[in-house]
Amino acid sequence: MKSQIIITADGSHTLHIPELNECYHSRNGAIAESKHIFIDAGYRFLSWNKEHLNILEVGYGTGLNAFLTLIECEKDEKKVNYVAVEPYRIEEKILSKLNYPDITGSGHHKMFAELHQSVSGVINQLSGNFEIVLIERKIEETQLQDNGYDLVYFDAFAPDVQPEMWTPEIFNKLYIAMKDGGILVTYSCKGDVKRALKSAGFTIEKLPGPLGKREFLRAKK
Repeated sequence: MKSQIIITADGSHTLHIPELNECYHSRNGAIAESKHIFIDAGYRFLSWNKEHLNILEVGYGTGLNAFLTLIECEKDEKKVNYVAVEPYRIEEKILSKLNYPDITGSGHHKMFAELHQSVSGVINQLSGNFEIVLIERKIEETQLQDNGYDLVYFDAFAPDVQPEMWTPEIFNKLYIAMKDGGILVTYSCKGDVKRALKSAGFTIEKLPGPLGKREFLRAKK
């Protein structure tokens, strides 16, 4: 599917897919949304008392969540093992135009490029603190390690666009893959999503959302 780069309210890019009328991130601010939901309520919530985190992302997309996590773990000097499941990788010629390294002021242009040049299915060591494995496969076809993950970023397209991703079966698979006390964060707060998470065994809490979004979910095993 064809995509086009658009500028969101905080100046950062996202991709819009006209065929689905869907964006990879919020038009109210791609970086702002990712920081609020995945970094602040996910990574920072867990990492303050941990030296090492195993993170699983479902819906890698532009790599923004991974990139912001890389920046944070470099600052904190925490170790992160990152596994990203994404069956449809975006073309590098599009990714190379995204302005995330400039907007974050991190200077990590090379690392952002390396995130997307990573070889699928193997460990790619991007720094002394951050390594990533990209899995080009659907989550339902992916073998996950039981009790392996501290944190899950669930960032699939919206339930109305990709309903097959937001089912009790998918969340049950993730529940089994997570460590006791692990958390899952996602931007959706729909009733069907809450019910699916609860049916898989999660305890859920609603948190105040970023600009343009009233609430989002954090779920705990």
